[in-house]
Amino acid sequence: MNPNQIFNYKIIRFIWQSKPFWLLKPAILDYLASMSDKPSAYTVSAITRIIKGSLEERFTDIWVEGEISGYHNHQSSGHRYLTLKDERAVLKAVIWRAIGSHLKFEPEDGQKILAYGSIGLYERSGQYQLIIKKLVLSGKGPLEVAFRQLHEKLTAEGLFDASRKKPMPAFPRKVGLVTSPGGAAVRDMIQIARRRNDAVELIVYPTAVQGEGAEKTIAAGIEYFNSRDDIDVIITGRGGGSLEDLWPFNMEMTVRAVAASRVPIVSAVGHEIDTTLSDLAADLRAPTPSAASELVIWSREEFRERIKSNLSTQTYLLQKLTESASDQLRSIMNRPVYRRPLDLINQQRQYLDGLTHRSEMAGKNLFDRAKNRLSLVLARLETLSPLGILRRGYSVTRNLDGDVVKSCDDVSLGQKIETVLGDGKLISVLEKSIRKSNN
Repeated sequence: MNPNQIFNYKIIRFIWQSKPFWLLKPAILDYLASMSDKPSAYTVSAITRIIKGSLEERFTDIWVEGEISGYHNHQSSGHRYLTLKDERAVLKAVIWRAIGSHLKFEPEDGQKILAYGSIGLYERSGQYQLIIKKLVLSGKGPLEVAFRQLHEKLTAEGLFDASRKKPMPAFPRKVGLVTSPGGAAVRDMIQIARRRNDAVELIVYPTAVQGEGAEKTIAAGIEYFNSRDDIDVIITGRGGGSLEDLWPFNMEMTVRAVAASRVPIVSAVGHEIDTTLSDLAADLRAPTPSAASELVIWSREEFRERIKSNLSTQTYLLQKLTESASDQLRSIMNRPVYRRPLDLINQQRQYLDGLTHRSEMAGKNLFDRAKNRLSLVLARLETLSPLGILRRGYSVTRNLDGDVVKSCDDVSLGQKIETVLGDGKLISVLEKSIRKSNN
């Protein structure tokens, strides 16, 4: 053996004894196969696999701190690619889809993180990379970042706008509860509802309120009550807990189901100091589940007291109105006109007589003026009338056809003619016609 072969043999012996063997065995076999043909050289695949095995054996289950750069979420594959960097170096990294789909927050460029995973080598490109299994933010928890990111996203969509809020019904008859059937919260709500008004029916949709997949059951409960026509209000929530315990009510699926609810919905998650995104999307936020029951379930006793108070107020107002009307009537009746009503009647009669007299005088004067005008017109007509002329001694001669005779030529001898006088007519026969001389 030459020195290279001795050195390589020692490497192979060392690698063969190292772990994990199953990763290194292909490289060794490639190397051994190549020694017969090219005893002094490695194939690219062989050396790459040897390096890959060394790296993956040496750098497993490690934490790497750095700043995210060049983050990219590959939509088709679901894998996430990024670069971790510090002041002196960069390190490629990848988050496989199975891990990325369960991240509590979406990574962003510029975030300082601690990444847990192992070093792997991508043989096709010859590049090593960090295969991330877990991400932790430096200085901030991942849930805090996820809360902020989703809050910004849904705020931009308008899911938290006040204009979307629906009013609560004053007297609900059926209330849907989306919560854990075995929790203290549902017991408190039922107890308060029975105390306030046992006529209001509570319908519980059993859900998980923490843990993986809880958001799916909560959203399903909200959708179920929206599919019914007899539900007046929905209450969703649970008792207090850590941010991790309350996290299903910060999940996008839950928040969108709350915002899309056709039925008015009250969110009562945790204690008064806890605020979830479901609280912001709901039509009404209650500080606790017990407070939600107090707000939604109308009290029968308070309703009775309100009716009594309203009746008392109406009675008082009616009494005051009656007293005011009586005082006003007495004041009117004490006026002189009502003490001596005949005086007013006599005054009105006298006033009417005066109006009648003035009307008669005005009518008479009007009639006299019209009569005088008519007499003048008749006199003018009489002056201009042909009958008036005839009564003054004039006459009109016509033939029997009614044509006026204006000339001697209009009639002939022996023809009958009619002479119209002021007091009658004369029928005569023309015996002679004497024409007036022009001289």
